[in-house]
Amino acid sequence: MQKVEKFIPLSRPTISEETIGEVVNVLRSGWLATGPLAQKFEQKLYEYFGNRTTLCFSSATAGLHASLMAIGVKAGDEVVTTPLTFVATANVIAMLGAKPVFVDIEKGTFNICVDKILDACTPKTKAIMPVHYAGLPVDLDPIYEIAKQRGLRVIEDAAHAVGTSYKNRKIGAFGDIQVFSFHPIKNMTSGEGGCVVLDSEQEQKFLSLQRFHGIDRSIWDRFSKNGSCYYDVIFPGAKSNLSDIQAAIGMHQLAEVESLNEKRRYLADRYRRAFDDMDDKFSLQKIPNYDFVHSGHLFPICLRDAGKRDRFMSFLKENSIGTVPYYTPVHLFSYYQKTFGYKKGDFPNAEYVGERILCLPLYSGLEEVEQDYVISMVKKFFE
Repeated sequence: MQKVEKFIPLSRPTISEETIGEVVNVLRSGWLATGPLAQKFEQKLYEYFGNRTTLCFSSATAGLHASLMAIGVKAGDEVVTTPLTFVATANVIAMLGAKPVFVDIEKGTFNICVDKILDACTPKTKAIMPVHYAGLPVDLDPIYEIAKQRGLRVIEDAAHAVGTSYKNRKIGAFGDIQVFSFHPIKNMTSGEGGCVVLDSEQEQKFLSLQRFHGIDRSIWDRFSKNGSCYYDVIFPGAKSNLSDIQAAIGMHQLAEVESLNEKRRYLADRYRRAFDDMDDKFSLQKIPNYDFVHSGHLFPICLRDAGKRDRFMSFLKENSIGTVPYYTPVHLFSYYQKTFGYKKGDFPNAEYVGERILCLPLYSGLEEVEQDYVISMVKKFFE
């Protein structure tokens, strides 16, 4: 197959002309910070997640950090999570002086091994933070059962999971706390940004204050015509609010996310069919035996031979195809080894996958002819 003229990236956001027009309207309005459009975006998210309170942040990382603070995680506490994730998942735990306690993954699904979570819990454990890797939901029922038995909180890192469902329930529409990402690589974007979905009114209030300096009145309420410029500071908070410019993008993306995800799943199925005879070269993310809907965020493949990954990625790049090795297991980074004593060999499944995994291009704007080219180059390498 002839080499394509343009580079096919790992991901690219799909931005409509209506979205661009909405951003232009915000720029012309004279109000660019957090204001009426950010409030409207939160209301739309509230409806999308089954009438659960949703608070937007400047990133999912900020949302995860604030959520841990809201449930009282502090120095000396422990939070159980997976080592196969973007480092932000563990960083927010460490930033609070707590310890990320890693549990190995399932080699097939790349998600945390639920059967090993209970053994990782100690009297210091405050929460469990599962990650829905690539958009495949973790088996949540047993996790929530463990949390109930041990009096623990569950914060789902749902950065990959906008539009994911577990047993006919949308991630974010049930459970304890879920944190989503709106980074440009994700299924829907607001440029940068994220949101936290939760039920507790006390924790909602904390999050609302934490994202803007601990001030008890929003900037819109202080500077609009009917607002008051006076305010109180309840505690020293951060600044991680979402602007109206970002909300303008996010609102249109939210309206389109189901159709965008449908296209992603269609393309993922095309990959699966094309690679059904490649099992001796690489494995695909395993399909669990419970009902679910995959968001189609990433399409990971796990090579049988780790020694071929760098050559394979270089070959694809030379042929104008972008790939990324998501992820290096977090416990292998120097900070986590020096600070918490983790070492190579601690989590063999995560290390096995981490040495072999990479993701192929997958986004709603990927044309079938482009995907066919990716498929042909993958097969050509292994020939």
